Amino acid sequence: MKRFIVTGGYGFIGSNLIRLLLSKNYKVLNIDNLNYSAQKYNLSDVTNKNYKFEKIDINNKSRISKILKKFKPHGIFNLAADTHVDRSIDNSYNFIKNNILGCYSLLESIRTYKKKVRLIHISTDEVFGDVALPKRSREDHAYSPSSPYSASKASSDHLVNSYVRTYKIDAVITNCSNNYGPRQFPEKLVPKMIYNIINNRPLPVYAKGKNSREWIYVDDHCEALIKLFFKGKSGEKYNIGSGKNCSNIFIIKKILGAFKNKKINIGKKVKIQFIKDRPGHDFRYALNSNKIKKSLGWRPKTDITKGITKTVNWYINNQKFFSNISKKLFIKRLGVL
Repeated sequence: MKRFIVTGGYGFIGSNLIRLLLSKNYKVLNIDNLNYSAQKYNLSDVTNKNYKFEKIDINNKSRISKILKKFKPHGIFNLAADTHVDRSIDNSYNFIKNNILGCYSLLESIRTYKKKVRLIHISTDEVFGDVALPKRSREDHAYSPSSPYSASKASSDHLVNSYVRTYKIDAVITNCSNNYGPRQFPEKLVPKMIYNIINNRPLPVYAKGKNSREWIYVDDHCEALIKLFFKGKSGEKYNIGSGKNCSNIFIIKKILGAFKNKKINIGKKVKIQFIKDRPGHDFRYALNSNKIKKSLGWRPKTDITKGITKTVNWYINNQKFFSNISKKLFIKRLGVL
């Protein structure tokens, strides 16, 4: 039976990945430092005997090294990262500490581990920076990060690549587009809009809401990650995207439509509210994902309408998820200079 470590497993993508791995009868060890965005609710109903959790900060190299020797994983999915751009604008320290130094600590633990283990390092399309129409970033495109967050992820990608070349570790780097789906912390666009609609609050959107992002349903991303563990080529980079771009205002209207389709009354205060733009806000991210499609046969399965509907349904049926989080962590706008 394959054994996997998922770092940041109580987070959004990590918790959905763990559920998928367990459904395929793999053993999973969740490593998480339980920072503000880690939510135990995300895995509170998991009773699978193949699942274990250890509270560990990936910056703690000695503990990570001990875990590797004890658990003997075949693979590590590195999802431990601070991810919210606005937070990185306010204070970049944790992004440098966790995304760069944490990655370094993990790489050092893998380097000194005597058995073979494959690292799947999960990164973002934001490392490529603004992409003008009609272009889409390929894996060999130059990095041009615009925020402390994306710069920290770009740095971690370079670190992984250097350890592959210098120390011959077995690693694959992935760059994914915007994820959405169940269990996402409500500082991000989709869950924040859903929370505000449920609670009769305005729907704030930067500038005119025309910024374009490529959106992928989280389960489709997780399927790609597992496929890359088994079939990805060591030392290679793979983009993971849907190939479909949508403006932020389009996404918000899709969410509103999903509520209306459920015949849920929407409060009078629920109105789109244009606010001052984010500092250094990239207008468009877009990936060329032909490599993973052609070499591994992976394709996203969930279109945006179906995915948004599934996401809205989950949050409506799991409002305890919101009640477990301090409103101070996501209500007030961050990243204002």
